[in-house]
Amino acid sequence: MADPYQTLGVARGASEADIKKAYRKLAKELHPDRNKDNPKASEKFSQVTNAYDLLNDKDKRARFDRGEIDGDGNPASPFGYGGGARPGGGGRAGGPGGGFSSAGFEFGGGGSAGDPDMSDIFEGLFGGGRSRGGGFSSGFGRQPQPKGANVTYRLQVPFVDAAMLSPQRVTLGDGKTIDLKLPAGVETGTQMKLGGKGEQGPGGAGDAIVSIEVQGHRFFTREGDDVRLDLPITLGEAVAGGAVRVPTVDKAVMLTIPKGTTSGKTLRLKGKGFHKKDGSRGDQLVTLVIDVPADDAALQQFVAGWTDPRNPRAAMGV
Repeated sequence: MADPYQTLGVARGASEADIKKAYRKLAKELHPDRNKDNPKASEKFSQVTNAYDLLNDKDKRARFDRGEIDGDGNPASPFGYGGGARPGGGGRAGGPGGGFSSAGFEFGGGGSAGDPDMSDIFEGLFGGGRSRGGGFSSGFGRQPQPKGANVTYRLQVPFVDAAMLSPQRVTLGDGKTIDLKLPAGVETGTQMKLGGKGEQGPGGAGDAIVSIEVQGHRFFTREGDDVRLDLPITLGEAVAGGAVRVPTVDKAVMLTIPKGTTSGKTLRLKGKGFHKKDGSRGDQLVTLVIDVPADDAALQQFVAGWTDPRNPRAAMGV
């Protein structure tokens, strides 16, 4: 099985921030939507997600560093062979399973889980009998039963839903429907863990790991926690000023345009952006774009009889 540190390309002593940064970079590069003609990228995406899931869990990371579990999160063999091929016997392989998709919600199954109970091996090798406490007189205890494999999901979230943290109704692989609450600061690459929603195993069910992808919008764009919008206005609105309706991720609001506004001027709507992790919200930045009609005879006649003595390009040296 792969070493999660090697999979993410980080050192064993990497900080949580470094691990998260490495994961987000790889997740964006290997995202299935960017690699539709490369099936190996989808498999690598699943491996990167599983590696991040293990290293992002402090307990699992510590157990892996101590050699107690392997890169798949399963108990390591007491003889150091892990969950792969063992001398003199058949090997066990785990990897992405079948897929499922529903309303923009996709997932791939994890590898198989269920190593044999090692207590019989200990008893045969060391001749120890079972003690009343459930262990063996040799001093070795029963190996914990492994949980089922984790299942990785990909959830596409509409732009406005992500900005407003609207719950997402999704259908899991077992057919059950849940309402997923999005976290503040959600963005493409954000991961959410659903405990016990993975595959069943001898020690219980694994987890479901949901990877979020925020979809684009036809006129909104995101800049950090802010939302940007190019707003067309008429020449009359630019010259005379006045209030116009502006769409936001919440609802349309009235925006006052100053008299004599030039194209490219940006106005700010406070608190109309994405929800931040600290509970506050970003802003909406509205850039005004003067829309001049191409064939307006009255406007052309007015311009023909009007002269602007200024040189608006003087600051450019021309």
